[in-house]
Amino acid sequence: MTYDADLALALRLADLADGISAARFRDHDLHVDTKPDRTPVTEADLAVERAIREALAAERPEDAILGEEFGEASGGGTTFRQWILDPIDGTANYLRGVPVWGTLIALAVDGKPVVGVVSAPALGRRWWAAEGGGAWTTDAPGAQPRSLRVSGVADLEHASVSFQSIAQWDDAGYLDKLIALTRAVWRDRAYGDMWSYMLLAEGVLDAVGEFDVKTYDLAALIPIVEEAGGTFTSVTGEAGPGNGSALASNGMLHSALLRLLG
Repeated sequence: MTYDADLALALRLADLADGISAARFRDHDLHVDTKPDRTPVTEADLAVERAIREALAAERPEDAILGEEFGEASGGGTTFRQWILDPIDGTANYLRGVPVWGTLIALAVDGKPVVGVVSAPALGRRWWAAEGGGAWTTDAPGAQPRSLRVSGVADLEHASVSFQSIAQWDDAGYLDKLIALTRAVWRDRAYGDMWSYMLLAEGVLDAVGEFDVKTYDLAALIPIVEEAGGTFTSVTGEAGPGNGSALASNGMLHSALLRLLG
């Protein structure tokens, strides 16, 4: 089975999302609320997800949807196909004017993400993949796509890793292991959000670890990392986006990272 038509649709949905989110980025009158989990949500988050849901209802009416802002909607198909949406990953960056944010669009079939698109209009970048079709990016709007491949770094002592946030690791009870990780590798940084994983897929980083993440934070990232040759699990080694943590690597480092993180 190929997912070319689904990927083409996901790319069109990303165009739709970019037109909404980019138009409101750095607007002084952007409306921001706080959700019950104390995370921010802007009117742009809501508008993007609403627009994507409306487009999917027209083009894939039998598919289910899971989105960060409006939850789950069931589909009517015999195969469980679910579109998974994060309308603006990096909302805190978005509302502060930091350009590292993007729309995440995934298609999961029977629970497995098989299509992923990450679109970051403020960076002028987009990344995408479909199962069996490789991972791709454009470096500027309208630029020719180039294929992605993870790095060939095979030893932790030569690796560059992104750990996302000290507070995440501390809250998860992994602060001591984070310190051990930073001592074991060549370089550590906290690039943050979807960008860390895209840098991994490009071969610029070698591993990414993160806690306190939801299915919609990760689903679109998995096909891109895996089609670029990487490995994506939870910090404790489980496959899939719904385990509450993420450990992504170039594959060669994965066993060593799992052992170190215990």
